[in-house]
Amino acid sequence: MPSWNWGTLRRLEPVSRVFGYDRGSPIDRYYIEAFLSRWDRDIAGRTLEIGDDAYTRRFGGGRATHRDVLHVHEGNPAATIVGDLVSAPQIPDETFDCLVLTQTLHLIYDLDAALRTIHRVLRPGGVVLATFPGISQLSGDEWSATWSWGLSCRLAEEIFGRHFERSNVAVLGYGNSLAAACFLHGVAADELSREQLDAPEDDCELLIGVRAVR
Repeated sequence: MPSWNWGTLRRLEPVSRVFGYDRGSPIDRYYIEAFLSRWDRDIAGRTLEIGDDAYTRRFGGGRATHRDVLHVHEGNPAATIVGDLVSAPQIPDETFDCLVLTQTLHLIYDLDAALRTIHRVLRPGGVVLATFPGISQLSGDEWSATWSWGLSCRLAEEIFGRHFERSNVAVLGYGNSLAAACFLHGVAADELSREQLDAPEDDCELLIGVRAVR
């Protein structure tokens, strides 16, 4: 793996413009996977993931008995449903036991409409596991035009609390100053130690994770 020069951060260009993908695994993915690992027992029954079902297969395994994939555009061979979470009338009420929505909802301007759909398509007792960027570069890919939000734990709790019982909403923040500075520069998770990545620090929210139960 490439080695980051710790000598200075006095630079106007990050070491990577693609979140560190060109250097290894991005730092936010380390926290996303920690979040999903914490709640992996929820990924069971009929599930829905966005874009592909890689995380559902990895963390749900045999517990996920029917895996669906939603994509907003036609032409994705992995998609079993084409649609938009803002309005998805093609998905019947109370269809899913678990929704895995990693780094997705910040791309939707009308978050309240998306959360109404999420609540509607979950079965009673069903769970949504969602992650959002907090401290982050912006993407330069096809989704850059729809990147709408950078949430905090407080705001995520407020928004989800409009649609789910607040006692059924758990919000977790991940990251610390070192991880956030490295992530902004595009340093990969592989270039930090687990101790550095896992060091706790209040009020430094690189990634937000939300577990909400209908």
